[in-house]
This record gives sequence, C-alpha cells and structure tokens, in this order.
Amino acid sequence: MRISEYVSFDAVGLAELVANGEVTPAEVETAAREAAQAVNPRINAIVETWPADDAPSPGSTPLAGVPFLIKDIAVAMAGRRMELGSRLALGNVAGADSSLMRRLRRAGLVTFGRTVTPEMAYSITTEPLLYGATRNPWDLERSAGGSSGGAGAAVAAGVVPIAHATDAAGSLRIPAAYNGLFGLKPTRGRVSMGPGADEVFNGLAVHGSVSRTVRDSAALLDRIRGPEPGDPYFAQQPSRPYAQEVTRPPGPLRIGVLAQAWGGRRTTPPVADALSRTVRLLESLGHRVEEAEVGLGVDWEEFVLANARLMTANLTAQIDELAAAFGRPVDSSTLEPATLAGYRYGQRVSGAQFVAALAIRNRVARSLARYFDAHDMLLTPTLPELPVPLGTYAEGAAALDGHGWIDCINDRSPFTMAFNVAGLPAMSVPVTADAETGLPIGMQFAAGYGLEGRLFRLAGQLEQASPWSGRTPVVWAGSPAGP
Repeated sequence: MRISEYVSFDAVGLAELVANGEVTPAEVETAAREAAQAVNPRINAIVETWPADDAPSPGSTPLAGVPFLIKDIAVAMAGRRMELGSRLALGNVAGADSSLMRRLRRAGLVTFGRTVTPEMAYSITTEPLLYGATRNPWDLERSAGGSSGGAGAAVAAGVVPIAHATDAAGSLRIPAAYNGLFGLKPTRGRVSMGPGADEVFNGLAVHGSVSRTVRDSAALLDRIRGPEPGDPYFAQQPSRPYAQEVTRPPGPLRIGVLAQAWGGRRTTPPVADALSRTVRLLESLGHRVEEAEVGLGVDWEEFVLANARLMTANLTAQIDELAAAFGRPVDSSTLEPATLAGYRYGQRVSGAQFVAALAIRNRVARSLARYFDAHDMLLTPTLPELPVPLGTYAEGAAALDGHGWIDCINDRSPFTMAFNVAGLPAMSVPVTADAETGLPIGMQFAAGYGLEGRLFRLAGQLEQASPWSGRTPVVWAGSPAGP
C-alpha cells in the first residue's frame, strides 16, 4: 500500500479494506510507519514508535487493523514508556494497561507509538523542553496547539487517521481547531479514567480523540465509552451507536451563538468572519440561529481563580508522587517554569480554598445546564485567533505564578474551559479556513449533558456541507504522502 493511497482513507475505510481482504493489517501498518518517517522529522509529533504487539482479527470491529497513536500521558500501555512530556518522569514505564488501553486493544487498533505532549499536559501549545516543539502541518512556524498537539499534528499530516487525545481545558478541541480536524470532548463520565484514577483534575479531564472524519471519532467513542467499577461519574449510555448518529439528519436545531468570550479577549476579524460564514451555513441547512446570552454563574475572575486552585492542587499532588517514585528533586532541573510555578502555587492552596473552588465548579455546571433547557446547542469559535507562532506562550511564562499561567491559558482559549468545568460535551468542527493564510479555523458546538449523539448528527451534516474538505497541509509538499 503506497503512502499516497494510505492517507486517502479514514480509519473506518482502512478497516473495511482489511476486512474485505484488499490489504493486510501488516501492509497498512507499514504504510503508517512510512508516513511517520516521511513527515515526523518536519513536525516532531511522535516521541517514539515500537513494534506493534496487537494482532487484530480482520472485520472483528469497525476499526480492526487501523494504525493508532496514544498520547504520552493519561493512558498506560504495559511495558511502554509514559513520560508525561517531563524530565521528572523520564524513563517511566507502565506496569499494566489502563482501562482505556484495554478497550483500545479490544477495538482492534494497532497502537505503534506515542505522541508529544507539553509537560504534564499543562499548556495549550505543545513545546516541551524534553521533546522539542511540535509544528503545525499547515504552517511549520506555528503551534499545533495543546495539550494534544502531537496527536493533532500526526493526524493532520497523515500518519494516522485518528489518534488518542485528552481534554481538561480544551486540550483536544484546540489542536483539532489548529490542525483542521474534528475533535469531540465527551461528557464527563463517558469514558473511564480507571483504574489508576477515579477522576483527573476533579473531573475536568476526559479521554477522546482527534480525527480527519466525523465517523472515525464516532466509531472510536463507541468502542471506548462506558463506566468501569468504581468510577465516580456515570453518563447514561446512548440509545444507539454514535456511528449511526453521524448519518442521521439532525432535524432543525435551535442554536445560540456566542461570538465574544466571557473573559474579554476579543475575537479576531478572521475568526469572526469564519463564525459569520458558519452561521449562514447553519441557516441554509434549516437551523434557527440566534445571538445568545450565556452566563457562567460567576464572574470571570472567580472562574479563573477556582480553576487555578483546582488545577494546581492536582498538579502538585502528581508532581510529589513522581518525585518520590524517581527520587528526583522538584526544581528547574526537572520542571519547566510554568509547571514549577503551578507546583509552588498549588502547595499554598488550602483545603478550604479547594472546597470553595469545587463550589464554583458546581455553580458553573448549573448555570450552563440551564441554558440548554431552551437551546439545542451553543456555537462559539473554538479559539478567538488563528494558530499562534511557536514561542508565543514562552514569552513571559517565567514571570507568571500558577494563577497567572492559568489566567494566560484561559485568556488565549476563553471559549473552551467552561465546558470542562460543567462536564458538558463539546466539539470543534473544521468548518472553514482563513481566506488569506489558508489556516484552518475550528468552530465549537456544545450540547447538554450526555447529548453527544446530537453533536455527531450535526457534525455529520456539516461535514457534507462544509467547504473545508479537500485541502492538503503544507507538510505534504515534496513528501511521499503528498497528492
């Protein structure tokens, strides 16, 4: 199988070729490895690859035989390193599969490597000191987003059609938007974090994926959803597989539009123009679209402070555990400036402050839930600006304390984190691109608790109607993966 042929198929399409005997899993895997060798030196999306030890039965699942990459955090694969993008965890090897990894194996995916993540997934750009910066396949001088930037760049560049991602503040949707991909953050409790954790960042973090087609994300979520014994959250299981939702008409929807973010950062003209085009597209498809007034239930400063306390307290506990396990100091020799600042800030968060932050989480969840009593969805830009140049987040990071860093992240990505706090499903859809630069622009749609099926239906409709399809990233120029 030639690389140019390989990259023309999505994951479901590749699995169908394998099931029909048109190609073997080994041939597909070889093409994926050749694609990685062709583009990874330019984008630095993959930390390492390894011999795949899964032998899927062709046709056993809708994804059997599909090459796959996992993020270097949150999913443990027995015998493989998971270093969290950090010098503090260098050499860490998982002793057993996590619950998610077991489900990925049962899905028949051929996991052959891990993708780059910022240190501790504690940034929305992927530029760790340990591995180096991941570059955006559409513009190699720009960020691929984060914290699932390695996954986003690898999928956009054609290495794999779908990859594992996580999202605690937008970490899945941001790379999807930056790289022209589809990414859906599931409802809190949809995918188990077990067995090593009951929740991550107090339920803000979830597992998911980024993919080039909507049906791939739906097919994967069907294979990994569902609780494990001991999980603290439970999302009611859907009435039908998500893969079936993608082809079902969504019907006329009432969609509110939030053009300007809660925090005050203004949406830039290219993104505002893309939002206007998206509204016109939705109206042409029969949806009722109207300006929305959406309250968080708290003011922005309270929101950011609560998130800073929750995230840094969790980060501090994780760092202390790693330092003890490896006998390493917690200082600038093991941690980057933003992570170290978060650690020191988290040490000062009191129990009372932590509980108060959880109360803020509850107020935000209740406020956003009330909005969806009257609307089917909320539309926002995924991000208020185009992909930023590499190095943007490093400027001044050393001068920020833990609160300041979370404020910076929320300022740059003011539309995403509220849905992590509320536990609601939200997706970034590559509806369009900037006319001047050709860079992708993602649009975010959020829905009520447990309503991923509704999002998949609209995403499938938009995928058919969107003018975004058919573009190719610049990283393919001169590459065997190119058309």
